[in-house]
Amino acid sequence: MVGVKKRGRRMPYPGGGECLRDKALAVAHYALEKKAVCVKILDMSGIDCFCDFFIVAEAESSIKTIAIAEHIITRLGCFGIRPARREGLRDGQWVVLDYIDVIVHVFQSQARRFYDLERLWGDSKITEINDGK
Repeated sequence: MVGVKKRGRRMPYPGGGECLRDKALAVAHYALEKKAVCVKILDMSGIDCFCDFFIVAEAESSIKTIAIAEHIITRLGCFGIRPARREGLRDGQWVVLDYIDVIVHVFQSQARRFYDLERLWGDSKITEINDGK
């Protein structure tokens, strides 16, 4: 498998023919690389939705939310993958990166509690991702 090395194991190459779940997992791990917390993957494939996966992550400040989002953009950009849209990079309360099949949400804690996407999309299969610590 072509991929990116992460702590002794191969991370899936998001554009290399792997399944979309592998792309979602790679994005979640990219968020963890910049110290995102409470990272979850919402599998939207069983729901009548406009994408296959949401990635939801949290950071304690606008500087960190922006840094996490920019890191994801950079890492996927290495594979020639660019977001179709990006919003929130100026204020960092809630950053959205739209990769069409995978949509990334990076929130500050208060905004995440307010919008509560996990409850809103409660019919999705939700997987919490951690860094193995």
